[in-house]
Amino acid sequence: MLARRKPRMGKYEYEFTRNRIHPLKFTLWVSIVSLFMLFAALTSAYVVRQSSGNWLEFDLPTVFQINTGVILLSSLTLHLAYVFFKRGKEWPYKISLFITLVLGIAFIVLQYEGWMALEKMGIVLAGGNASGQFVIVISGIHAAHVIGGVAALVLANLHAFILPFKRLPFRKLRLELTLTYWHFVDALWIYLLLIFSLQSN
Repeated sequence: MLARRKPRMGKYEYEFTRNRIHPLKFTLWVSIVSLFMLFAALTSAYVVRQSSGNWLEFDLPTVFQINTGVILLSSLTLHLAYVFFKRGKEWPYKISLFITLVLGIAFIVLQYEGWMALEKMGIVLAGGNASGQFVIVISGIHAAHVIGGVAALVLANLHAFILPFKRLPFRKLRLELTLTYWHFVDALWIYLLLIFSLQSN
């Protein structure tokens, strides 16, 4: 009995199969869009509430600007880790990944220092002016998502330093997902800082 010959795939069908997005990447991007919509709604409420009066204007603590440099640098080191991984450079990949984790933790610590600086200025969450409450709540929600990214970085570092170095497709995918999410929280913080800075002037 002759075996059936598999039908030849058409050009457009082949292009779709080759270029379709991985389900995990698709899920991540849907989550990112949802999160951006959440923060867009929060910052819109922030702007609307500012225009209604009884709004305390204050300068953001300098630590928030320092923290911006920290998270930007962490995005750079994570991107370098991804590049080194693809090129098969084991130790540059591991070192860049570890530095990213340290910077991610530093961002959380500095955010806490920023909230403490706000408290010293009289900007508190309970019973304070709405302007300070918005800044604390929105930056706190962002920090919670950064903590999620730090957890992913901890896992990535464990895999990098414990498992044998192999450029396997699923490891590359896992690193790409972490990189995409981390770039998102990075860009999101810059967006939030711009909103806070513009409304405080």
